[in-house]
Amino acid sequence: MASGFFALLDDIAALMDDVSVMSKVAAKKTAGILGDDLAVNAEKASGFISDRELPVLWAISKGSFINKLIILPLAFLLSAFLPWAVTIILLLGGIYLGYEGAEKIYEFFFPHVHEKEEVVHTEMTEAELRAIEKERIKAAILTDFILSVEIVIIALGTVVGETLTTQIIVVSIIAIIATVGVYGIVALIVRMDEMGYKLIKSSKREKSFAKTFGQFLVNALPKVIKSLSVIGTIALIFVAGGIFVHNINFFHHFMPSLPSFVLEFLVGLVVGFISLLFVLGFKKIFKKKTA
Repeated sequence: MASGFFALLDDIAALMDDVSVMSKVAAKKTAGILGDDLAVNAEKASGFISDRELPVLWAISKGSFINKLIILPLAFLLSAFLPWAVTIILLLGGIYLGYEGAEKIYEFFFPHVHEKEEVVHTEMTEAELRAIEKERIKAAILTDFILSVEIVIIALGTVVGETLTTQIIVVSIIAIIATVGVYGIVALIVRMDEMGYKLIKSSKREKSFAKTFGQFLVNALPKVIKSLSVIGTIALIFVAGGIFVHNINFFHHFMPSLPSFVLEFLVGLVVGFISLLFVLGFKKIFKKKTA
């Protein structure tokens, strides 16, 4: 009986070792999406009235947890009964991520020309403000759902050859990190300016460290969100390219002299811009038909 107990402990220890190793691999593979998730949510959670930022972020976080609860069982069922479907979803996700990255690059060089609209400033009731807030929360949760699918599928793709128990533990860990970690950092980011204003207000001297640091935090917030957006775009391209390079033999053995990160970035760019051209062409055809 004792030997059986110790054998069980050995099995648990071996499982934890596998989980630890695979979790690190999965975290590395999903880092790009997590970066983009962070950038997107920091942007969506900012811009609210100061005392509503954290309640809004909490509402989005709860929606994100619900998203994971829906996605995780479906992902494990696919892995158990249709493992080939995981690769197909990964490749479709890679196309989507490449398209998103290419679209952001395209928008940077060729921004949309928006018609100037005269903004009429009117006092809004609390009910109207809450209605707008709810719509923005819904939009943020929908975006989170799309990114969560990719995070879970990419994490699952790294452990698809492991036992179902390992898959469940590793992917669940990544899902928790993707929610708690990302939204925890977002909370710190969106409150940067509020913390800065408090430091400025608390400082009695004109030139003090508290006031200088507070001003730095206030000025840094928009730059941090912009920087995250740029980092997220680059990460999207890398992740998209990595999905194709590691899942299609042609790309895996294409130009072996190139460093892997260069190959992944180039493949991600090509996939992204091909899908972008296809979408732009489809939009043009659709406009002509409806004109």
